[in-house]
Amino acid sequence: MASPGSPRTILVCDDNPAHVRLLELVLGAHNYDVVTTCDGHEALTYLQSATPDAIILDVQMPYMSGFDVARRLRRLTRLERVPILFLTSLDDDATQRQAAEVGAHALMSKPVSGSGLLGHLARV
Repeated sequence: MASPGSPRTILVCDDNPAHVRLLELVLGAHNYDVVTTCDGHEALTYLQSATPDAIILDVQMPYMSGFDVARRLRRLTRLERVPILFLTSLDDDATQRQAAEVGAHALMSKPVSGSGLLGHLARV
């Protein structure tokens, strides 16, 4: 369950519907409010008028990577401190370096475990 002071509204941006549904189920079961988008453009449109408590971004998406989304939202003062957690099937130094450069709070490998995800959210 989301504890007091922990993120309550989570934006999930992933182009894989099955993965999005899994995240919705895990997070919803722990009383998080989940907003989903299927690509970076949709996420940025949502973020023009909303400030979630945390953002979960897939690294590899069509049109715009999760890193590109993060770079754009970090330019907005209102969103510069919102925790970003990346999900990826990539496990290399370049991916880790890019995540750090855009201020990621976590870089999690897919498939992500529910307990791992919840643990990261509890720390942001």
